Amino acid sequence: QVHLVESGGGLVQPGRPLRLSCAASGGTFSNYVMGWFRQPPGLGREFIGTISKIGGTAYYVDSVKGRFTMSRDNAKNTLFLEMSDLKPGDTGVYYCAASSRGGSDESFYHSWGQGTQVTVSS
Repeated sequence: QVHLVESGGGLVQPGRPLRLSCAASGGTFSNYVMGWFRQPPGLGREFIGTISKIGGTAYYVDSVKGRFTMSRDNAKNTLFLEMSDLKPGDTGVYYCAASSRGGSDESFYHSWGQGTQVTVSS
């Protein structure tokens, strides 16, 4: 298991960017496929995308493709989510998660952060 802590959330105006970080400890970060999920207000948690163990490949759901970029620094045990052109519909609690296999199914992820709130509003 790996311990994950997200940071970087906050209140941002529509159209503005925001970068989230996810710091990992207690495990070998480069062994894990990492995913980002979010939970909009009043709704269930939804999958955003994944990034491969060495960061060479990333997958995004259509709703964020072209606006969100995932990256990772395995030397610093940190995952990033660069978000641009944010929309009110991007509001939610954002979670990073670790998996040995990746995918969009929450059950494939064994370690989760506590989440960081992102609110997009004018």
